[in-house]
Parts: sequence; structure tokens; C-alpha cells
Amino acid sequence: MQAPHPARFGFTATKRLGGAVVRNRARRRLKEAVRLGGATLATDGYDYVLIARGGTVQRPFNELIKDLERALTKVHEPPSAKARRRSKTD
Repeated sequence: MQAPHPARFGFTATKRLGGAVVRNRARRRLKEAVRLGGATLATDGYDYVLIARGGTVQRPFNELIKDLERALTKVHEPPSAKARRRSKTD
């Protein structure tokens, strides 16, 4: 059996976000957030795709890192924990 590859990240920003300068800035911010904080929470063998949204460029960078960490933690929660949280919000 082959060992899983290290976690990989893909980044995308649609034209709806803005011009090329804005899209590139959003992708660069996401890449740096992964480099500084997200890579430690990523699981080997997984591929992640981060989609830049409207607030990606304006959001304070520390909050962007926290958002990424929260999302990576949430995506790897056991299914039962996700179901419990969903039932509390319904």
C-alpha cells in the first residue's frame, strides 16, 4: 500500500470577485494563510480547494487565518458532531 500524498491545496477566484489584480490578491492571501496556519491542520492524503469570496481581500489577515483553521477543523469533525451541531441550529 502506498503512503498518502501530503495535503494539497488549490485556490480559485472567479471573475465575479473583480479584476485580475483583486483576484490575484485574494489568491495570494489565501496561499499565505495556508502557509502560516492552515497546513498544520490539513490531513495527508486530502485535497482542499479554497474559493476566494468577496470579503477575502478586505478581511483582516488574522481573522482570515482563523477562518481557515476553523473550516479545516470543521471539515474533519466526525459526522455525529456535525449532526448534533445542525440539530441545535434548526
